[in-house]
Amino acid sequence: MIEFQWPWLLLAAPLPLLLLLLPRARPAEQAALRLPDLTPFANRGNGDPRRHHPLRIRSPLLIGLLAWLLLVGAAARPVWLGEALALPVSGRDLLLAVDISGSMQIGDFIFAGRQVSRLAATQQVAGEFIDRRVGDRLGLILFGREAYLQTPLTFDRKTVHQMLDEAAVGLAGKDTAIGDAIGLAIKRLANEPQESRVLVLLTDGANTAGEVMPVRAAQLAAAEGVTIHTIGLSPGARLVRSPFGIQRIDPSSDLDEKTLRTIAETTGGRYFRARDRAELMEIYQVIDQLEPVAKEQQMFRPQRSLYLWPLAAALLLATLLLWGQTRPRRAGGL
Repeated sequence: MIEFQWPWLLLAAPLPLLLLLLPRARPAEQAALRLPDLTPFANRGNGDPRRHHPLRIRSPLLIGLLAWLLLVGAAARPVWLGEALALPVSGRDLLLAVDISGSMQIGDFIFAGRQVSRLAATQQVAGEFIDRRVGDRLGLILFGREAYLQTPLTFDRKTVHQMLDEAAVGLAGKDTAIGDAIGLAIKRLANEPQESRVLVLLTDGANTAGEVMPVRAAQLAAAEGVTIHTIGLSPGARLVRSPFGIQRIDPSSDLDEKTLRTIAETTGGRYFRARDRAELMEIYQVIDQLEPVAKEQQMFRPQRSLYLWPLAAALLLATLLLWGQTRPRRAGGL
């Protein structure tokens, strides 16, 4: 069916009728050229001048009114409404909080046979997780020294995935403000149904910045009914060869697992440790199995804009009318 998005503009359709109410101006007296004999001019013309104007508009007023009505119809923004479609809604409002501090650029993850940064591995795996969240509203928080909302809660998974892919290390500072990220998530989820608030927080370090301590933020989250699942991202210890011999390097020494575990337990969530890409994928698969919350089904009707058709027709009629009124005519006399 066709629907007008701005139907009130149709009230402008009868405006040309107001011209009929205006007083008509009296035609000025025109001087006449009187000739005693038209014989010298009898053969100057070539018959009916209308023959030389094949597209002469016989009813310019009618054409003008039709063009006006088409123009008004286009301004009212007609759209074609398709059949109503049921949206798959599970009722879960899920925020992802991803650490983009300076340490996330360390390239100690193996992906497709090559080393990639921690952020690149997160973007790949979390992107697949986002694509599977059909029916959930997703949002994205990025945090470093500062925490900011990159994408509000939305059903548009493609946009959330794209915003995650565009994240870069250092955009929010080099430090890590875990508590502020949790506080921002609480604020964004405050108006949502209490039983559907979920935050997945991923970091590779400890809280080194921010105004709110992570444990205190977790207590506030628990009071607001926000469930937080935390993911500690850091490879395990490994032996590397150096000029001083074989050395043992443990990247997880900077990871505050105790705090992340406390945050999850305080809010009724779970803590996960991701040492490589395979473990990270398994973690998201576990989170993917969270029971959905029942919610009323939402309907969606696809729309297709139609205003271009009446607008094009109105412009075509106006062009023909103008061309027909301004084309020079061949007359047979003075």
